[in-house]
Amino acid sequence: MLLVSCQNNAQTKTVAVNTNTSTMTTVTKQESIHQFKVIDLYGKEFDFSTLKGKKILIVNTASECGLTPQYKDLESIYSKYKDKNFVIVGFPANNFGGQEPGSNQEIAKFCQMNYGVSFPMMGKISVKGNDMHPLYQFLTQKNKNGLQDSEVEWNFQKYLLDENGHLVKVLSPRVLPTDDAIVLWINGK
Repeated sequence: MLLVSCQNNAQTKTVAVNTNTSTMTTVTKQESIHQFKVIDLYGKEFDFSTLKGKKILIVNTASECGLTPQYKDLESIYSKYKDKNFVIVGFPANNFGGQEPGSNQEIAKFCQMNYGVSFPMMGKISVKGNDMHPLYQFLTQKNKNGLQDSEVEWNFQKYLLDENGHLVKVLSPRVLPTDDAIVLWINGK
């Protein structure tokens, strides 16, 4: 048995070759969201490595979407579970129907005034297309997240990451933040 290790795009691949049977097995190391640093709505750096040990819900948001009332439920579960190693991180994006046209300052004001959002909100980014932010490339590409390929369908798509920063589930924009799929996951059930 011969073991070969190669570096490829910040991802380690180990290939085991059995010279007796000419079979090959590839094991892909799962990357972590903890490698990313982004800029929040207020222009400050947000380092995901500070979230080690916490479950993370990532959600792309928009202020003028039919799903925008989900902010209320997002804030509700964040308030309920933030002291139990859980955090929500929102990413405003204008990729769907131009439904997030505002500046970071306008988005911050909207979120606070209309929904009392207290969970971390990042600066506006692109979540699909040629200008997709590297963090969303990680979330949507199996060769980076180790779980699955996905496409951001619409505003308020949810990505659940475990305490080690590994992607564990992708949920449709229509799944409410208070759905059992999320609440049971937060509670480890």
